[in-house]
Amino acid sequence: MANDPPLRLKAQHLGLHGPEEWKDEAVARGCFHYLQGRIPPKQRVSEEAFTNEELALVLLGAANDPWLIRLGAMLLGTETNDPKRIARLASAEGCTPAVRAIAEAGARYEPELPFWSTLLAELPPVMPPAGVMPHHSRYVSLPGLIAPRTQGKAVWLRPQKIKSFGYAG
Repeated sequence: MANDPPLRLKAQHLGLHGPEEWKDEAVARGCFHYLQGRIPPKQRVSEEAFTNEELALVLLGAANDPWLIRLGAMLLGTETNDPKRIARLASAEGCTPAVRAIAEAGARYEPELPFWSTLLAELPPVMPPAGVMPHHSRYVSLPGLIAPRTQGKAVWLRPQKIKSFGYAG
C-alpha cells in the first residue's frame, strides 16, 4: 500500500478498493457498454471527489486486464477531461504508456478532435505496454454497413448518462 500510486490510494480512501469496485464505478458513471447484462450499479463516489480523469488513470494504472483498459479508455475520452492534467497525472500513476497508446488510437479515429493531439503532445514518446493493450478498434463502436457500399463511421466509446432503464411505471 505504501508503494501504491497516489490516485489508487485516493480511490481506496474513498472506498473504491480494487478492480471490481473500479469497474462498477465506471459502469455507474455511464460506461454501459461494459454492463454485461447486470443491473447497473449505483455510483459510490461523486465526480467532484474523484473525477473521470482520475478513475480512468486508476483503471489504466492496473493495465494488466483488457476490460480495465477498455473502461479506462472510455473514461479517458470524456469530453470534459483536461489533456494536460491527464498527462501530468499519468506520469505520477505510472500509466503513461497505456495512456499514450489510447491517445494514439483516439487520434486515429478522431483526428479532428484537439483533445487527442494535445494529449499526445503532452506525453513523452514511450513504447506501449507489451502484450496487454486491446486492439485500437476495441475503443470504438464500428457500425458496419449503413447503406449499400457505405461503411458507417467509427465512434469513440464515451460514458453516457442514462436517465432510466426499462419502462416508466
